[in-house]
Amino acid sequence: MRHGKKVMHLGRKTAHRRSMLANMACSLIEHKRINTTVTKAKALKQFIEPLITKSKTDSTHNRRLAFAALRDKNTVSELFREVASKVGDRPGGYTRVIKLGNRLGDNASMAMIELVDFNEVYNTEASTKKKTRRRGGSKAKATEAIEEVVAETKAPTEETPKAEETPKEDKKENEKE
Repeated sequence: MRHGKKVMHLGRKTAHRRSMLANMACSLIEHKRINTTVTKAKALKQFIEPLITKSKTDSTHNRRLAFAALRDKNTVSELFREVASKVGDRPGGYTRVIKLGNRLGDNASMAMIELVDFNEVYNTEASTKKKTRRRGGSKAKATEAIEEVVAETKAPTEETPKAEETPKEDKKENEKE
């Protein structure tokens, strides 16, 4: 049973665990995605999500709290500059954990943890409208939006007049003269 077990200890003492999570968080902010075990990825998610939330409001107090957790001033400045600007309108869920399978050496289950807004594959700027957080939206609105996107991509193209015919005719007339 899991009664009263709020912290994933990860087989380490408190100081070692905090240092490891701080280093992993710095790597995640710097590289935008890292590969690690599933348990460490879940622990890192719990560690970094509150820091990203604090970075949305740039104040001295929040910067000091982030520095106390991360212990690297370059990472803190990147967190407040780049990451906070990308996640400004997102209400939470800044990271994504994707399971990758098992590691060859010790068969540990591996995962990739990444910052959601920095993924180019899933992030497409096609939808310009801001998403609402309502449940049970009408299907008609969704189909209209899809039809608009399809209509934009399949816009009729105008045929350009052939510019080649005119010079050829002029050349033939010049040859006859």
